Amino acid sequence: MASEWKRDVPNLLTLARLALALAFFVVLSLYRYPETHAWAIDAAIVCFLLAVATDAFDGHLARKWNATSVFGRVMDPLCDKILVIGALVMLAGPGFVWIDLADPLRPRRALVSGIEPWMVLLVLLRELLVTGLRSLAESRGIEFSASWSGKLKMILQSAAVPIVLLLVGHFDPLEHDWSAWVRDGLVWTMVAATVVSGAPYVVRAAPLLRA
Repeated sequence: MASEWKRDVPNLLTLARLALALAFFVVLSLYRYPETHAWAIDAAIVCFLLAVATDAFDGHLARKWNATSVFGRVMDPLCDKILVIGALVMLAGPGFVWIDLADPLRPRRALVSGIEPWMVLLVLLRELLVTGLRSLAESRGIEFSASWSGKLKMILQSAAVPIVLLLVGHFDPLEHDWSAWVRDGLVWTMVAATVVSGAPYVVRAAPLLRA
């Protein structure tokens, strides 16, 4: 009985992460820059950080109790991608658009989050590429676990989202130069690390692709 309970806990934490991701999307969808439902920024940060915490915790328990499962191997990375890519889509969406109507004929538009749609597309393409290569490798019985670069990428993504939300909600980058510098530095580092982190997977999968 005890062993069955231990085997189920990591899976339950994975499902909790999915639920927290959905809560994050719902709460953040209520926000509109600069002041519509401003409380949603802080609530979204809490949901995101709790979801990231479940990711670290369920992995630790799965290794400690040797409680890995097919469900966990499939759903764990899927929930990570839903959380991160969904968050980036939200940050590049209409809730974070700033429009300057000083000149009604030529209004200026910017994303206060600093995350442009093309950045989200790059992240999505990288994830689809790695997922495809992993599926190919594992279909042939070859282990294709995450590399150190992939783990670093996830850490940067997990840090970038709540920090950008914090800056937008409390230290408006359009009003504070230092906030804009921090935001842009973090966002560009995250995007660059995400793209570069795909290279080791391509190298590892090259023999399969040639075959």
